[in-house]
Amino acid sequence: MVLSVLQMVFPIVLLLGLGTLCRRKQILTPDGLAGLKSIVGNICLPVVLFNAFFTAHYSPSVLLIFLTVYLGFGAALLAGFALRKLAAPHGKFFPFLLTSAEGGMLGYALYGMLISEPSGFAVVDLGQTVFAYTAFLGTLTLVDGQTPSAGKLLRNIVTNKCCIGMALGIALGIAGVGERMLAGPSTGLVFGVLSALITPTISAITAPTSALVLLIVGYELELDKKLLRPVAVTVLTRLALMGGLFVLVSFVIFRIIPYDPALQIALMILYALPAPFIIPLFADVGDEGKYISTSLSVHTLCTVLLFAVIAAYRLA
Repeated sequence: MVLSVLQMVFPIVLLLGLGTLCRRKQILTPDGLAGLKSIVGNICLPVVLFNAFFTAHYSPSVLLIFLTVYLGFGAALLAGFALRKLAAPHGKFFPFLLTSAEGGMLGYALYGMLISEPSGFAVVDLGQTVFAYTAFLGTLTLVDGQTPSAGKLLRNIVTNKCCIGMALGIALGIAGVGERMLAGPSTGLVFGVLSALITPTISAITAPTSALVLLIVGYELELDKKLLRPVAVTVLTRLALMGGLFVLVSFVIFRIIPYDPALQIALMILYALPAPFIIPLFADVGDEGKYISTSLSVHTLCTVLLFAVIAAYRLA
């Protein structure tokens, strides 16, 4: 089993290391990184999300999972505001490092290394993604001194490529198009042709996504020893909150719907992830940038360690 876990974890560590090497040796310049991020964010991830929700199975249980995940992250955000003195003088952005999760840039990549079917993670990521682009961003803009409006939040959602891919995948998935295409020629000539053309195209686009994402994350890993205390407090507090949420959400979900090992793995990965990497994109972080990036970097390393534990659990 140890060898099997190493086979799953080693590629992650290697790609993170290669990303760091690309920064130190200037193999990839900041402009090159920006271009790589643009490709991942505007092409690869939207297709990954589209495919995940396009092929998902929709039922009342999906609504239950959505609500529990969304409300759980809402509770974590409130806890962050109640506990922000712990990270003084970095309390301004402390609550946002305790809630939501980096599902797009990291969650799907890690889940895909354990379970090939992305729709399993998509079911739990739906609540997280909607939370991130509603309550999370709305509160973030308030703290940043802006006046959030329903129109602005809606515009952030409808113009984001990942949200567009997710919404399109959900619409076609609920309409049953995904299931009919997966059935192939048995559902008729049209769906058989579409399946033959679209399925390999999606596979070709999504195949390099995990590697590219991990290279980007490795490139941006940055550890500042001067921030060790507030960063340690932030990461440990998030780990405790996410551990509690995992236990509570799992209890609620599996009390109502039948136990599903793949769903449990998806929840494990969701609550092992660091906070969203979008904080600097939607707020003027100023001098807090180092604290935010160091906290995200340290928690990303913790996520890799937790992934090894999850992989061992999966194999056991």
